Formats: sequence, C-alpha cells, structure tokens
Amino acid sequence: MKEMPEDLPDCTVFLLGKAYQKAHGEFKNRLKPYDLTNMQHLVLEGLWYKDGITATELGKTLILDKATLSGVLDRMVEGGWIVKTQDPEDKRVSRLFPSDKANRMKTELIEVRKQANEDLLAEFRPEERILLNRFLWDLI
Repeated sequence: MKEMPEDLPDCTVFLLGKAYQKAHGEFKNRLKPYDLTNMQHLVLEGLWYKDGITATELGKTLILDKATLSGVLDRMVEGGWIVKTQDPEDKRVSRLFPSDKANRMKTELIEVRKQANEDLLAEFRPEERILLNRFLWDLI
C-alpha cells in the first residue's frame, strides 16, 4: 500500500478515479492483443453469462445505458465478436449471441480478466477483497 501524507485532504472521488484509471489502463493493455476494448470484453462476458438476450436486457444486466451500448454492439458485430439475429416470434426484436470466434476465445479471455483482477488485488487479503467488492456494489 502507498503511504499517504497525513495532511492530504480525504477525497474519495479522487481516489476512486485514480483506482479506475489504474485498473482500466492495465486491463486495456491486456486486451490489446485481442483487438478488444474493456467495454467489448464486458459485453462478451455478459453474453457468455446469458446469450440470446436483447440489447435492452444486456444493458440492464451490465448496468449500461442504451446509447453507450448501441455503438459498442455495432462495432462488435463488425469485428466478428457477436451475432445479432431476429427474434423468431417478434421480428422487431434482435437477439445477441457471442460469435464462434468469441466462443473459441472464451476461456482465454475470461482468464485474462481473472488474472487482471488477481494482479490488481494482489496486496489485499481475501476478506479485504470481499469488502471492496461489496462497497463498490453499494456505490453503483
């Protein structure tokens, strides 16, 4: 752990921002060889969790707004990471599925995320990891 000067103002917003920058930047670098962004990886994990869902359902699952998700999904279709199909019962609805390419890389990409988490939290005890996750969930 880094030592903080005693007279430094306590600013949770700043600390959360710096922690985000560190985690996001390190994970981004790990995903570069796959030509994936952090957000695209999140979408894949969401679809591996429950494939065949709509963009609206995926947005709710991942806590993302429709505007953010729309462009990401379009780029992922273009990149061959996901497939959109029409719902057979309602042609107005598209269903989302990970592509064969994504499914072939599933184990490897999940391991990349797990290792990033492990490296980020290497100095934390198991109970600290649990508390951190609980506190972060409470904030969102």
